[in-house]
Amino acid sequence: MEPLSFQEYICSLDPATLPRILRICSGVYFQGSVYEISGNECCLSTGDLLKVMAVVLQKVVCEDTETGQTTELPPTFKGEWGCPAPARSPWVPSSPGRPSQPPWAQPHCPTGLFQPAPARGPYQTLQGHVPEGGRQQGLTLHQALGQWDGRLQPLLCPAVGPHALLLRPVYEVHAAMHLRRDVVKIPSTLEVDVEDVTEEAQHIHFARPLLLSEVLGMEDVLPAQAEILEGPAGAAVFKSTWVLRLQRGQQLQLHSCSRTWRVLASAPSSGRHFLLSSTYQGRFRLRPRQFTGVQELAASLQPGQQLRVVVTRDCEGRGDDVPPLGVGDRLEPQRLQGNGPSTRLLCHRHGEEEEEGRELLLPLDLGGGFVEEMCDSKKYGLAELLERQVLPCEVRVVASDPGLERDALGALPALRLEARLNQPFLVGSFCQEPEEGFEIPPRWLDFSLLLSEGPVRPPVPCTRWSRVEELTEAFYYQLLAQLPGSTAPPPPRPPKPTQAGTGPGGRRPSAPGPSAPGPLPVSIRPAPPLPPLPASPRLSTPRQHGRRGPPRDAGTDSNSTEHDYETVDDNIQKTICKMKAIFPF
Repeated sequence: MEPLSFQEYICSLDPATLPRILRICSGVYFQGSVYEISGNECCLSTGDLLKVMAVVLQKVVCEDTETGQTTELPPTFKGEWGCPAPARSPWVPSSPGRPSQPPWAQPHCPTGLFQPAPARGPYQTLQGHVPEGGRQQGLTLHQALGQWDGRLQPLLCPAVGPHALLLRPVYEVHAAMHLRRDVVKIPSTLEVDVEDVTEEAQHIHFARPLLLSEVLGMEDVLPAQAEILEGPAGAAVFKSTWVLRLQRGQQLQLHSCSRTWRVLASAPSSGRHFLLSSTYQGRFRLRPRQFTGVQELAASLQPGQQLRVVVTRDCEGRGDDVPPLGVGDRLEPQRLQGNGPSTRLLCHRHGEEEEEGRELLLPLDLGGGFVEEMCDSKKYGLAELLERQVLPCEVRVVASDPGLERDALGALPALRLEARLNQPFLVGSFCQEPEEGFEIPPRWLDFSLLLSEGPVRPPVPCTRWSRVEELTEAFYYQLLAQLPGSTAPPPPRPPKPTQAGTGPGGRRPSAPGPSAPGPLPVSIRPAPPLPPLPASPRLSTPRQHGRRGPPRDAGTDSNSTEHDYETVDDNIQKTICKMKAIFPF
């Protein structure tokens, strides 16, 4: 067929013949167009193919043939039935064949319907099939539009105006395009030329990109081969090397959905964070928990579980009600008593072999140090450990996973298991290395891809590398905050940047006085970090020891703000004295 304007083609399109495939003959590009703001497509390139799926009437623009004024009618326009005729100019018939009264002035006429208007100028009267009784009672808006034959036809509608009208419908076309995820919405008034290529383009497949998270609900298409269209966006999740290879153009094999669960863990000593798979084959041993106060003891009580602790730091008493606690005392927290500020933790203090125990009521704000007393030396697997122990708990890896060449958990002195996660994963591998697999969390690591056509039967890869995944610090705190009932601590504050002219601690050095223009004397320059122990400084007063900057002149005011002083803490004084006693010089 010959190319037509998009408006002409859509107006003459029979909805019963959908879908239709169109080729763009002359493209268009509107930068910053209103169509982009309203969610419609406004950029079509020459040669693009459209698969028209549906056509929706948006509005009808009525143009008065005499005045040129336009009126917009909604698709639901029905007008009024039997309404009085509006005030119009006198009707002057121009030929004997015309009625003595205009159609809109006839009593009880269907003023919301359209009737053919006499031909005037270049326009022709309404042609084609007219419904039975349509010439006597008129046509509805949709019936009038259904008579479209590619030419503008004047119509009369008393509810709109006294003169003949030209109807210009505006449609919203819903179409599919190659490599577009969503249905494209195009206004029919877009100034492009199209041609219908439905017959010769039956074999063309309009590929629709998918998000990896959408593949989770499409297990029937797995296994499949896919190509990454856009890599993951946002902050990194894992520190693994395979994550860096998820880039545009990479070919993937998607095998199946993983049914394994995960455990969030962290290493307090190193600040590293991990995600352990339920397939991890290492062995754990429980570590005694440590508590820094009675409040933590009360929070760790679990129904049906016995807890015994040993005092690791002396704690002063509070009169006769709260006796002092000494290092080595053995306590057994039992339950809480009281309400509000008077709540106490009932503990049983075990005595020596010849002494009897004693019941203690400890206030929740009482400090101290406690360590859990336990004699369990059994080695547990991950699943067995979670059945026995309530999370969070502290463990130590006593046997590394034999399937891993380098188990990062084996070298850690302690590991804190924080929560169990039931997050869906997809098993994937790179086409270049089909035997080495990994497990991707689509809800955390989402990206767009294009599935290939045809069945794929790749070999099932080994996913041993996904048994232990190290998390980035930013994602760890984000994940910790999403846990139900989580009181996640804020991430550590980064160090302040050192500005020009400031010292390492962010303090601007004091300006030297007029009488001290030269460099600082060697005796008062900042000493380097202590290797084992620096030369013993001469102690006089704390203010002299903490002085920074050049010495003051004799004539300088003692309250001058040009100098900065620090007061040395008493503990530092005691530490220095002890070091002098141990290392005499």
